[in-house]
Amino acid sequence: MRYLTIRDYTFEWGKSTYLMGILNVTPDSFSDGGDFLKTEIALYHAKKMINEGVDIVDIGGQSTRPGAHKITTKEELQRVIPIIRALRRESSIPISIDTTNSEVVIEAIKEGADIVNDISGGSFDNKMFSTVSTLRIPMVIMHIRGTPETMRTRLNYNNLVQEIIEWLNQKITIAVKAGIDKSYLIIDPGIGFAKNSKQNIELLQHLSSFHILENPILLGVSRKSFIGEILEENNPKKRIFGTAAACCSAIANGVDILRVHDVAQIKNLAKMADVIWRKR
Repeated sequence: MRYLTIRDYTFEWGKSTYLMGILNVTPDSFSDGGDFLKTEIALYHAKKMINEGVDIVDIGGQSTRPGAHKITTKEELQRVIPIIRALRRESSIPISIDTTNSEVVIEAIKEGADIVNDISGGSFDNKMFSTVSTLRIPMVIMHIRGTPETMRTRLNYNNLVQEIIEWLNQKITIAVKAGIDKSYLIIDPGIGFAKNSKQNIELLQHLSSFHILENPILLGVSRKSFIGEILEENNPKKRIFGTAAACCSAIANGVDILRVHDVAQIKNLAKMADVIWRKR
């Protein structure tokens, strides 16, 4: 059994499914853009997710939806720091900062964040790995090609699963050389990031292949467009059953953390799926 302790919380990988609750303080995220721009509303939602059983609150100020434009460091800090500060005063819940910017990581950790969730896997900021090493914090390394603005044009793979595994392994090696303990690294195959719907399904069908890297696996499928395509549902907030099906499949394949919008519903799903798939 592998462990990771953050504040008062111990994550026992492989024993049960953990939920990372999404809190986007952005005007343009694909599903909930603009919903939580005011700090008091964001704090209310964070506390709601905590009451519903979330294990980590993931706060992001930079939209990473396809086509999203990059904002300045100043603007990103203005979005995320007030809610991190407010939530830390109210709760000891582990807080993740969803950013690719090492300057934002430094300030977020000062205010009480605990983890960095980097959708670029350390690719966008050459100071990210050294910063994470200095701060001695866990890091989620996600696979992407290009940037959110260009990733829809980077879909050509010879062997999708193998190439992503090799990319993640390379990033793990770089991170460890930078001084980050391998036990502090969590991997994410990057559903929807430089992958089309068919490729997303292929990843879901081969998630167990990623255990070769011997790191905890995080997966973000919640409300994503490939689910909308399959269900013929344009409203992301109405994709919960498709999200649930993908999450159940992920649990069956040994994924450790699910990054989700709908905490209460996926919490119940995870409880049931854990009994079926993890208690054998």
